[in-house]
Amino acid sequence: MPPPLPSKSHPNRRKRWAFRAIAVALGLSLFVVVEGVCRLAGWGRPADYDDPFVGFDALQPLFVVDANGGRYEIPPARRRFFRPESFPVVKELGEVRIFVLGGSTVAGEPYSSETSFTTWLELALRAADSRREWNVINCGGISYASYRLAPILKECLQYQPDLFIISTGHNEFLEDRTYHDVKQRPAALGGAFRSLARMRTVTLCRDGFDKLRGTTSSAENFERANLPTEVDALLDHEGGLEAYHRDEARAESIHRHFGNNLRRMVTLAQDAGVPILLIRETSNLADCPPFKSEHREGLSAEELREWEQRIEAARGVLNGNVSRAIDQLRQALEIDGDYALTWYELGKCYESKHDYREARSAFLKARDLDVCPLRITTPLEQTLREAAVETGVPLVDAHELLEQRTASGILGDFWLVDHVHPSFTGHQAIAVALLDELTREGHVHPEADSETRRRTAFAEHLASLPPIYFERGRRTLELLRGWTQGRAEGIPLHEP
Repeated sequence: MPPPLPSKSHPNRRKRWAFRAIAVALGLSLFVVVEGVCRLAGWGRPADYDDPFVGFDALQPLFVVDANGGRYEIPPARRRFFRPESFPVVKELGEVRIFVLGGSTVAGEPYSSETSFTTWLELALRAADSRREWNVINCGGISYASYRLAPILKECLQYQPDLFIISTGHNEFLEDRTYHDVKQRPAALGGAFRSLARMRTVTLCRDGFDKLRGTTSSAENFERANLPTEVDALLDHEGGLEAYHRDEARAESIHRHFGNNLRRMVTLAQDAGVPILLIRETSNLADCPPFKSEHREGLSAEELREWEQRIEAARGVLNGNVSRAIDQLRQALEIDGDYALTWYELGKCYESKHDYREARSAFLKARDLDVCPLRITTPLEQTLREAAVETGVPLVDAHELLEQRTASGILGDFWLVDHVHPSFTGHQAIAVALLDELTREGHVHPEADSETRRRTAFAEHLASLPPIYFERGRRTLELLRGWTQGRAEGIPLHEP
């Protein structure tokens, strides 16, 4: 019997796979070429398109031309959330325009922009370099979160900016908004969708498809939350505090949205050739209990009774035996480690024993477990740092700056007037830190004896403020404290 003929199936199969691999490689190389062309030509930048997480009923410009036609100003209709601010329509030779975007800290709450770090920064810049006309423009909006700042930055690009400073993070949980598609999509797919959304070719294809349909879609969320034109904070409504509950899925979406907003603003500025700087905001750890605490899910009635017994025992021995109180609180946390107030009480116990390392750790847990997060949380701070590193943008850490100047190393009432807002001296310290950073970055070249001139300018400005300014600030502070406790007496507004 003759031997069987050699089979040709294996070589043919290898040829077919090789042909397929070559075809795929050619297709991918074409895609890479098109993507590169889009990037070189500046087409399809994701930052130029709508926020993929939220939309607005209407967007109104923050600045309009005044009646005389010579200056841009914030119109009266928007001064419920912003302080009066203006700058010339025609930019003079030697003028440096620095737009500062953020929330109530930028606005100078609970006082006003006259004592915000933006004003102190302008005074410091003028003292450092009198050869140029420094104009620091305050765009701080009360209760404004990062997603409301991005449209403002995009608008301000047309006003010939020389620098943007972004201070944001506290207000991300203030408004009620949902993330439909994000909640339902598996976490593994979320990263893939975000990666695709950053590609220029995908952005252009999506935009073309939307125009054909006559609709607007989103790479991240096909059913975006639609928000009113101005802030509608939950705490502005009676019983607003009751609306807050622990929702890990929503919190994760908010963290991703925050990162998207930061990167979008940085990209917009960098693509326009405008330097940008980020600020990590201050938050009160030592002297601000959590605004709302909730027990962990699944806590049984028996466990709740035991937890209550431990808390009662801790409070009963607190004045006489702090170590025993700490032991009881630790046992209570073993039963329920999600109750934010317990962590705060533990932190106060450690603080009384001068164990500041353990105290700070407990205070951070209390802040991060707060069911009503009115202070920036650790995940948001991490997102801020990551965005700064990824984009190569300087980050001024205002929280660390003031905390390092606190004897205990824990930021509290010594530098802050409430849960987040710095004192006058705190704002001044932040302004000086910004000046130092701008000097390191080469934007400022200080003249001789500028520090002495700065101190004189600070003192003269503070002395020029009338007594009513401080009285109004104290009244606003009382309103703000009530607002944070769910007493909807109206958002702390600027008085004329």
